Amino acid sequence: MLQHTPFSRRQFIGSVAVGAAALALPRQLLAAGGKPIPIAVQLYSIRDVVGKDMDAALEAVATMGFEGVEFAGYAKYSGKAKELRAKLDSLGLKVAGTHIGTNTLRGDALKSTIEFHQTIGCKFLIVPGDGDFTHPEKSKALAETFNKATEILKPLGMATGYHNHTGEFKKEGDKTYWELFAERTSQDVVLQQDCGWTAAAGLDPIAMMKKYPGRYKTTHFKPNVNKGDAGKKDFLGQDSVDWKAVYTACQEIGGTEWVIIEQERYPDGKSPVECTKISLDGFKKLIA
Repeated sequence: MLQHTPFSRRQFIGSVAVGAAALALPRQLLAAGGKPIPIAVQLYSIRDVVGKDMDAALEAVATMGFEGVEFAGYAKYSGKAKELRAKLDSLGLKVAGTHIGTNTLRGDALKSTIEFHQTIGCKFLIVPGDGDFTHPEKSKALAETFNKATEILKPLGMATGYHNHTGEFKKEGDKTYWELFAERTSQDVVLQQDCGWTAAAGLDPIAMMKKYPGRYKTTHFKPNVNKGDAGKKDFLGQDSVDWKAVYTACQEIGGTEWVIIEQERYPDGKSPVECTKISLDGFKKLIA
């Protein structure tokens, strides 16, 4: 599967019914000896459902047993924070975060961003891609955008950060752009690691956490997305990543407040809801 772009993540639409595959699972998973980390789902996992019926999508993930959601667009609730909060509360769902554009963190737009997300109870404002990230000069200004936004967000109990794919590990000199971003931003800027993409880049997700401990406040658990692996690496627990070890690192090193499951591929004609449930179930078995 080709890497998705931030634009497609924010613009997804489609249709699929929410069926009996949305079965209940425990809301928290606990590795031996560690503090439990609540489990959320990136709603891009069931993007077709969201595009057709946001309420059905939220009901499906609540039924599956997720404790929270990370948004990638708000569909019918765009600009309707109070209504969205009421829906989330009725389902017992919390907001683990959101994926938004860098433009929402600048100037007057940041005020509106804060107001909306405070209302729905969203602490983490994460950018899932920006072309300036890997630009030799513009990357420096981009880092300052996150530093300036953080100065405003921190007193409000909020934070912003960046989400990796594979391109962020391109090097400038002897350092990757991911390393440069981490060094150019304050400790309060979140490094939202997508461990599936890190593994796809041939790197170790745990080593990334050790390099910048405490900054992985929200972490994506996604099946390894290497090309050519379709059919054998489509679900958590079936791919090559040692997710139990990654989860333990989140507890002990990353400072992780939310583990966020993201499902991108839907093999064998299975629905997005069914595939997301399979990954959640597989993850549960791995760290039980």
